[in-house]
Amino acid sequence: MKVIALEEHMFPRDILESAGLDLGRRGSTRLAQLDEVGEGRLQIMDDAGVDVQVLSAAVGNIVQDLPLSQATEVSRAINDRMADTVAAHPDRFTAFGTLPVADAAASVDELTRCVEELGLVGAMIHGQTHGVFLDDPTVRPILAAAARLDVPIYLHPAPPPSAVREAYYSGLSPNVTACLLGSGWGWHAECGMHVLRMVANGVFEELPDLKLVVGHMGEGLPFHLDRIEDMLTPVVTGHSLTVVETLRRNLYLTTSGYNSDAPLLCGLAAFGADHILFSVDHPFSDSKKATTHLLSAPVTEADREKIAHSNAEHLLKI
Repeated sequence: MKVIALEEHMFPRDILESAGLDLGRRGSTRLAQLDEVGEGRLQIMDDAGVDVQVLSAAVGNIVQDLPLSQATEVSRAINDRMADTVAAHPDRFTAFGTLPVADAAASVDELTRCVEELGLVGAMIHGQTHGVFLDDPTVRPILAAAARLDVPIYLHPAPPPSAVREAYYSGLSPNVTACLLGSGWGWHAECGMHVLRMVANGVFEELPDLKLVVGHMGEGLPFHLDRIEDMLTPVVTGHSLTVVETLRRNLYLTTSGYNSDAPLLCGLAAFGADHILFSVDHPFSDSKKATTHLLSAPVTEADREKIAHSNAEHLLKI
């Protein structure tokens, strides 16, 4: 069975160093693996049975938060490197682009270049940019470009603003704070809320063809779906679809970092097999563990094929 993994990160060390960037505590510990896109990565994929990785720039929020001209320059450099990596192993890699989100016009130009010139399959955006969510009208041209180009936006979590960090995560040890505001909880709650803001503020009403992908088995949304429909839909007025109908039309989930039955079955029940795609979250999660669960999960073989590769082939046109 073919396996395509959608949230597989890289970050070229030379671009990082030349731009004077810091990947932070979590990213820096994995820099050697993030920088490796040759035989070492291919061996990990082969050992796990991953046929294709969809590459993305790890911790892309550090690029989004750069001054505008530098964000554009660094995004272009990363995207050029992505394209070179894909060209070196076109049967094993494809990639999402990185965008200077604070500059909508530059982002539209760069997304168009990524898709039409470099052959990339969409873009990954990491949370807010300078405190701005993707439902903000200033970001709408980027989302409209993605819809026009028929490519998805992958919304990855990012650290919260300083005010949220202080209110929610202060008074704890540094290691606990770092975990709780990130992969231990906060990332997922904030990313799920980010998606709901997009629905509530009419992004998908205006752009019904926009495809949004989130990882980590839906960032908590599948578990809360009935409650969201009961509570949020009555106050989101004037839309053609309910909140949950919109989510089921426009949102896709990946399994990144989640390798147990209960979250997968919850995602399947909430969104259906056509909207769930396999991911590992390399190098932050174990590829072999992820594929082992994919092959053993209590789902039909038809659904397993959809999750493993056919949904990705359809969504990304690969």
